[in-house]
Amino acid sequence: MNERQLQILRELGELGSVTATAEALLMTPSAISQQLRLLQRSIPVPLTERDGRRLVLTDAGQALAGAAIEVETALARARHTIEEFVDQPDADVSVAAFHSAAAAFFPLLLGQDGPGRPQLSLADEDVAQDQFPRLTRDYDLVLAHRLDQAPPWPTTVTAGTLLREPLDIALPADHPLAAKRRLTPRDVADQPWITVHDGFPLMATIDAISTAANRRLNIVHRINEFTVVAEAVAAGGGLALMPRWTTRPHPALILRPLSGVHARRHIDVLHRPERAARRAVRLVLTELDRAAATIQGRDVSAGSGGNETPADEA
Repeated sequence: MNERQLQILRELGELGSVTATAEALLMTPSAISQQLRLLQRSIPVPLTERDGRRLVLTDAGQALAGAAIEVETALARARHTIEEFVDQPDADVSVAAFHSAAAAFFPLLLGQDGPGRPQLSLADEDVAQDQFPRLTRDYDLVLAHRLDQAPPWPTTVTAGTLLREPLDIALPADHPLAAKRRLTPRDVADQPWITVHDGFPLMATIDAISTAANRRLNIVHRINEFTVVAEAVAAGGGLALMPRWTTRPHPALILRPLSGVHARRHIDVLHRPERAARRAVRLVLTELDRAAATIQGRDVSAGSGGNETPADEA
């Protein structure tokens, strides 16, 4: 028994013939008869009977046709409810992001808060790269990162790129290498290093630096949170890779671009395809694009602190 079969039974009861029912529902008479036979298989008593050349409803058929009206009414109400939900601009939208993206994007999203806007629920999720798609089960939108050369995200999620962000070398402002406008793998290979944990995207760039310099880097600290990394670099703990746009400037640090290695990461927004059917989710996607443009458009080279890179390197 399904909605279409109940609709056919109802129309047959009102119109009184298979032909009229077929015309009303834009079906062929044979298709009407087939659906009635399928419906009858699930019902232990006859629903129709012959009255001369006409097919009419039995008492049981009339009872079920009456119930069909209630079913159709309930379904129409349910469709209307879901349409309102899908089209509601101020519905709840959950967004997860890894730490540096959260620090850069979340304030911009929250700064647009107001009546008629989506109600945001924000969370930080610092996971290994292959774990980001799984987060789309729990959140409407997930900000994830991967390196340029990394494989694309699985086809089970929809992905859009918000930023293609350069990765620079962070070093103390008074470090001898700070005098250089650009660094090479050989320049930095003999320095102590602060890196992320294994499994996180930036490690592939660390490996590329090691390969280009033809020597193993001396990794002395493993820290994922860039605000902590910045403090460790400023304290002389070693050099580090840091994103150019999504980390806060530190007065004691200098960022220098790296030559000879493709050092750039994507910040992507992931979601399950069906999530974008909701108007509120689409509105937040638009706000994320605007936030990305704001982040990239910040004039880093105009900052008063030592955290500067050549503007044409972006």
